[in-house]
Amino acid sequence: MKKIIYVTGCLGFIGSTLTKKLLEKGHYVFGIDKETYAANTNIIPELLKYKNFKYNNVDIMDMDSLIDCDYVINTAAETHVDNSIIGTSKFIQSNILGVENLLNLILTKKHFKIPTIIQFSTDEVYGDIIDGSHTEKDILKPSNPYSASKAAADMLVLAWSRTYKIPYVIVRPTNNYGIGQYTEKFIPKTCKMLNLENKIPLHEGGSPIRTWLHVDDTANAIVKIIDTGITNQIYNISGNIELKNLDVAKKILEEFFNTKQIVCENYFDFTSTRMGQDVRYSIDDTKLKSLGWKCKKDFDTEIKSIVLYYKNNFIW
Repeated sequence: MKKIIYVTGCLGFIGSTLTKKLLEKGHYVFGIDKETYAANTNIIPELLKYKNFKYNNVDIMDMDSLIDCDYVINTAAETHVDNSIIGTSKFIQSNILGVENLLNLILTKKHFKIPTIIQFSTDEVYGDIIDGSHTEKDILKPSNPYSASKAAADMLVLAWSRTYKIPYVIVRPTNNYGIGQYTEKFIPKTCKMLNLENKIPLHEGGSPIRTWLHVDDTANAIVKIIDTGITNQIYNISGNIELKNLDVAKKILEEFFNTKQIVCENYFDFTSTRMGQDVRYSIDDTKLKSLGWKCKKDFDTEIKSIVLYYKNNFIW
């Protein structure tokens, strides 16, 4: 059954991938984007070729109405931890106040049909964990301003649902990767440093452990959730590929230079640190897998084409 779906942040890395998948399934998509520094405005003509796509360049904080719709998928957010440590205001405005505005706009549809909000959160809201994995029932213990702003948004969604009966789904994915990601993120930034012949900064000697999830698998998880029609649930989305940042950087070096015979230390800067650094993220996504979703992308396979792309396409 075709749905009318808002995708906020539709020009972002996750948002654009999800938008394309929804359009290809025949859903009607209303794309919203503020067009910040991380937005890929080059894809607008491609999206507008779909007759089932409409677009509005607007901040989610400035939206003043919704058309009748089935879902509001919020991928719009400030997402870079280092940026949140330097300045918190944009993160509070977009990630918290922006979500409040979306929830209140959804509430105006109560006399017709209240759409379901699918709120993109993050595995970082749980904080780090040395052993085992976080489940959806665990308490939230964010460690930095970015994850705190996302945790606050989760609380708003849950409260608006309890008070106003707004249907919701909160998804908490692990680190996304893939072609087209903005260069402030770890994999494209590492490739950028190599292209510039600069050393790659590795916080805490590259010891932090992250779990990697391909953006296509993330988008497919949302499609699966929509297909099931399930609401009022929280789902972890894990790529189930745990690696130290150092090990990821080594894989990138091997692919970039097409050899394993590399003195990796010559390319790394181990002097950088991050305040509030999380040692390890790990989440259990058994609940989502019970819907029939699973990861299809293999990290070691995908990293080859991703590194080649950024090696041949220098992104400023």
